[in-house]
Amino acid sequence: MEQEHPLVRDVFPDLVAELTTLLEEEGERELAICVRDVRLVGECGCGDDFCQSIRTADHPQGQPYGPGHRCVPLMPSKGMLILDVVDGRIMYIEIIDRPPMHRRMAQS
Repeated sequence: MEQEHPLVRDVFPDLVAELTTLLEEEGERELAICVRDVRLVGECGCGDDFCQSIRTADHPQGQPYGPGHRCVPLMPSKGMLILDVVDGRIMYIEIIDRPPMHRRMAQS
């Protein structure tokens, strides 16, 4: 159930703020709005030390996204941020060669 996955903005607020700004700069207004509500479904798990990518929706491992998929490369000041988007929904946030992200501790 989606409610069990935390909102990315609650775990990595700085990332969501940066993505929102970068998306607006690219003219991706709809995605800039949507990125505030994506959930942290899982981490990439590739094990590469330069990768901090996160899944924001369930999708089959190793399978292509299929029709409606597009990549949205952004221009951060450091590293790479690339979104996989299917039919307007952000499915994956590729986070490569960037300073370590720090999780915000859950509010109790």
